[in-house]
Amino acid sequence: MKKTVCTVLILIAAVFGIFAGGSSETTASTPEEKTYVIGVSQLLPHPALDAIAQGIDDYLAGTDISYRIHLENANGDISTCASIAQLFKSEGVDIAVGIATPTAQALANTLPDTLQVYATVTDPEAAGLVGFPNICGVSDMIPVDAHLQLLKEITGVERLGMVYTAVEANGISLMEAMKAACESAGVELITVAVNNSAEVRTAALSIVDRIDAMYVATDNTVISAVAALSDVCLSAGVPLFSADTTSSFDSDVMIAGGFDYYKSGLLVGETIEEVIKGATPEEIGIRYLTVDTLELYINLDVADQLGIEIPQSYIDSAAYVIRNGQTVSAT
Repeated sequence: MKKTVCTVLILIAAVFGIFAGGSSETTASTPEEKTYVIGVSQLLPHPALDAIAQGIDDYLAGTDISYRIHLENANGDISTCASIAQLFKSEGVDIAVGIATPTAQALANTLPDTLQVYATVTDPEAAGLVGFPNICGVSDMIPVDAHLQLLKEITGVERLGMVYTAVEANGISLMEAMKAACESAGVELITVAVNNSAEVRTAALSIVDRIDAMYVATDNTVISAVAALSDVCLSAGVPLFSADTTSSFDSDVMIAGGFDYYKSGLLVGETIEEVIKGATPEEIGIRYLTVDTLELYINLDVADQLGIEIPQSYIDSAAYVIRNGQTVSAT
């Protein structure tokens, strides 16, 4: 008998009146199978995290698993992450997924007996997510050394600026990684910390006149305000390098080198499938995104405004090249 898989999207305006964030559900099921309830807690809406959520659903839709996804969005509010975790606990979800470090930490603190798969947690060990029998996931630790080398080759940077989030473990880990890279490369790193995305523009303004280039890592709070950050940089004649290509298209980022987060979502979906089919989180451990998921983005319009010439070799190897407001290359 042919199985029928259907997907239902349900938008929920509020749950028990406690959430400021968004909520949705996706269902794929067959009557004769157990339907696994997968609670997905997303830190905030932005293209990279949205792509992960889509990748998870798309992967699972291609399996024989009967599942229902309950997606909640914390809209960047840390306290809401904890509330979402409590909601998933009361619902008794079969698997909890945290997209970004704060959501994964909230789930770990609240659901000690629930299987959990985290997504885009840059440094799981620093985030306190290692050593638990019920937790595994995917890390998006980025190659900051390679990023810095690329920046030096193109801009000759001597003083690098970096805005990072002081209340996110991944923000601190990435800042420390870049600090070490700069010390090795003889580059001065000038940093400024923020607590939320509303502070990013002011933070950038406070250091932009003292730097040669600006770097933004896969710091969820800062990336969510990358348009404001890039506006400050372009106005000051400072090139901006982002570790996230996904969110660069609607900003004035000059260069981005990051992971394809849709592919990251597919890997998280694959991990969920393995857990459902009997693999233990201890066996899986931490999975890292591989080199083949890296992609380069170059905005030649921004480079022209800044008077910076991008070597042709980088243009030829880029996945995305922007010229005259259009994507003219996608390798």
